Amino acid sequence: MKALVEYLNHKNIIFKSLKEILPKELGSRKKVALYVGVDLKGYYALVMELEKKSRVLRKEAADLIELHAKAEKYVDSKITKKYIVIKAPLCSHAKAMLEENGWKVWHEG
Repeated sequence: MKALVEYLNHKNIIFKSLKEILPKELGSRKKVALYVGVDLKGYYALVMELEKKSRVLRKEAADLIELHAKAEKYVDSKITKKYIVIKAPLCSHAKAMLEENGWKVWHEG
């Protein structure tokens, strides 16, 4: 988590609080790290960290978008800012799909 916080600070994104949510709590079996934070302006933000060897395809991007909806219900508040750090090969269609849905995508393939 410390590495993620430093990475976000490098991108000039600072949170008042950042809490990890296990995907199991949202009813998912995905191997993804989920963090819900409150930024300095008081807005909720969701940070996902995905690390794997296989390519991230459009179907998986749809699953990640669905996780965002579940996280909103879990924290019982609207999550306005969405960030995802992908450490895997990324399909261009999946990246476009995430960006169309308001995600800020950082790809480190």
